[in-house]
Amino acid sequence: MPNTFEVQVDGESVDDSFYDQLLSLEVEENADLPGAVQLGLQVNVDQGELTFVNDTLKPFTNIAVVITPETGSPQCIFDGYVLTHRLHLDAGTTSSKLDVWGQDASWLMNTEEKVKEWADVTDSDVASSIFADYGITPADENSSDDSPTHTEDGNTLMQRDTDIAFLRNLAHSTGKLCRVVCADKPGERTGYFARPQLDGDPVLTLDLNDPDSWNVGPLDFDWDATRPTHVAAKQVFLSDSDGGVDTSDSGLSLLDERGLSDFSGQTTSVLLTAPADNADELTLKAQALLEDANWFARCEGESDLARLKTVLRVGTVVAIQGVGSLHSGNYLVWSVRHTITANSHKMRFTLVRNAVGPEPAAGASLLG
Repeated sequence: MPNTFEVQVDGESVDDSFYDQLLSLEVEENADLPGAVQLGLQVNVDQGELTFVNDTLKPFTNIAVVITPETGSPQCIFDGYVLTHRLHLDAGTTSSKLDVWGQDASWLMNTEEKVKEWADVTDSDVASSIFADYGITPADENSSDDSPTHTEDGNTLMQRDTDIAFLRNLAHSTGKLCRVVCADKPGERTGYFARPQLDGDPVLTLDLNDPDSWNVGPLDFDWDATRPTHVAAKQVFLSDSDGGVDTSDSGLSLLDERGLSDFSGQTTSVLLTAPADNADELTLKAQALLEDANWFARCEGESDLARLKTVLRVGTVVAIQGVGSLHSGNYLVWSVRHTITANSHKMRFTLVRNAVGPEPAAGASLLG
C-alpha cells in the first residue's frame, strides 16, 4: 500500500508488534466537537499480564496518528490522550479484544472547573491567554472579527466552567469555532478560536463522474429551508443608550451564488435576546446566529486516500464538480471520519455550505 500511517505513544513510534495486533483504527475530526480516536487491539498473555491493558495505553497516555500520503507531507490527524478502555476476554484469550478511546489535547483544558472574572480584554485575548496556559499556539486568524473589549464599566466576562467549555460557549455566541489541532507534527498544537475562512481557492476538487479520474464514492446532498435568514435585536445598553440590529448578513462570504433567502424565496425572521455592551457586540451575536443557521446545504460522502491522494482536513474548502448547477461548487469540510487498516484508508466526510449554485440554464444537462 503506497499510503502509510504511524501511531505514536508518548512521542515515540510504536513497534511492528503493535500493528500486528491492531484490529481497527478510527479517527474523527469535527469543526465544533473534540477530535476522537478509537483503537481495537488483540489481547494476548505476556508473562502473566494482558498486553496493552496495564502498560502501553494507561489513562492519559498521549497517543497520536500521523498519515503520510503517497504524494504530500505528513498530516497529524490526531494528537490526544487515552480516556477509556473496554476489555473483552474469551477463554484462552484467543478472541480477546481491548477497545481504547481517546480525545484530542483539548481534554487537558477540561479537568478543572474555574470561577474567574475577565476584564479589559477582548474574546481573542481570553482565548490566547487560556491556550498559552496549556502550551497551545493561538492561530493567527483568531484576532479577526474580534469582539469589543469587555470593560469594568460595562459587562466583564465571568467564567464558571472549565477552560475549554468556557471558550466553546464564548466562540459559539460570536460565530467562531473553537478547537485544538495538530497540523504536521504531534505535540505542536494550534488553538483555533476563529470564524471559518471561506475565501480563496479550494484545496482539492471532488469528482464523482469522470470515468478516468473520479476520486470520490457515492455522495448524498440535502438542504433545509426552515432556518432563519433575518435577525432583529434590540438592547438597552449600560450607557443608557438604545441599540438595535436588523440584519440578514452573517458576515461570512457566500460559497456560491444563492444564499438561503435567495434560494427559498422566503425570509424567515427571528428575534434575538442576548446581553451586549454595545451595538458592535450585539451585531456579532446576531451574525453568529445567522452563520450557524446558514449552513443549510450539506453533502455526505466517502473517499479513499489511495485515490484522493490527499488527507481531507476539517476547516478547509473543497470543490465538487459534475453534480449539477445546484450542488456543484465550494464546500467547507465540517467533519471527517478516518477508518484505517493495513490495506486501506477510508474517509467518511460531511461538507457544508451557506449557498447553492445558480438555476440551470435552459436546455442544460442535469450534470453539466
